[in-house]
Amino acid sequence: VQLQASGGGLVQAGGSLRLSCAASGRTFSSYGMGWFRQAPGKEREFVAAINWSGGSTYYTDSVKGRFTISRDNAKNTVYLQMNSLKPEDTAVYYCAAQSTGWGSAYLYAYDYWGQGTEVTVSS
Repeated sequence: VQLQASGGGLVQAGGSLRLSCAASGRTFSSYGMGWFRQAPGKEREFVAAINWSGGSTYYTDSVKGRFTISRDNAKNTVYLQMNSLKPEDTAVYYCAAQSTGWGSAYLYAYDYWGQGTEVTVSS
């Protein structure tokens, strides 16, 4: 599976962005998908995950109520809708595919990674 993330950019605090992650391959619907982010000088951290069908989701506490992960298996794409953005959301955002299970917050559980898309939130 190859993953291509897009949709990042510069936005003011309180604004919104929608990230997309397009996947190649016919087995996309069998993977759990996740979004991670890495702020400058910090380790990569878990943001959100979604199961293969899109029926179950999981978020880190800092984004609950503001971010929504979704997927369209017909389009081989997973999304991250980000609302009420804060300067502390500034980071490079990565999508990742988990072949066994779903919802892990650990980097090592994911088998494939996209290249990242940069999000900058100005105050």
